[in-house]
Amino acid sequence: MSGEKDLQQLLKSLKPECNPGDYVFCKVDQLGNLNLDEIDMVFKEKEAITLILKKEKAEKLNLEYTVVMSWITLCIHSSLEAVGLTAAFSKALSDRGISCNVVAAYYHDHIFVNKKDTEKAMEILNKFSC
Repeated sequence: MSGEKDLQQLLKSLKPECNPGDYVFCKVDQLGNLNLDEIDMVFKEKEAITLILKKEKAEKLNLEYTVVMSWITLCIHSSLEAVGLTAAFSKALSDRGISCNVVAAYYHDHIFVNKKDTEKAMEILNKFSC
């Protein structure tokens, strides 16, 4: 199962879903004794390890963060080789002044937007399927 590649089909079928909770991006030098079951996403960069997790878990672990975000999942199974999907939705969001941080996983694209922009971002993303 390789996912959808056709851009028009992808856009018509985005089905954005806002995951419950407040999410933050944090950085650590090493995973150490962190319980990975409490971390939603991990990405290792040369400067540090980025963690994406619920705000309350970050606070419990005394991790610093700068912005509280909402996590929106595009429920269409997009191919890792699909061309133009990220450009299309990120342009639509940026045209309305909304910054988005994108994580492409095997099945879905995940978009993190500032918590204050959640409703507007969902409205914009839902317009693709009209």
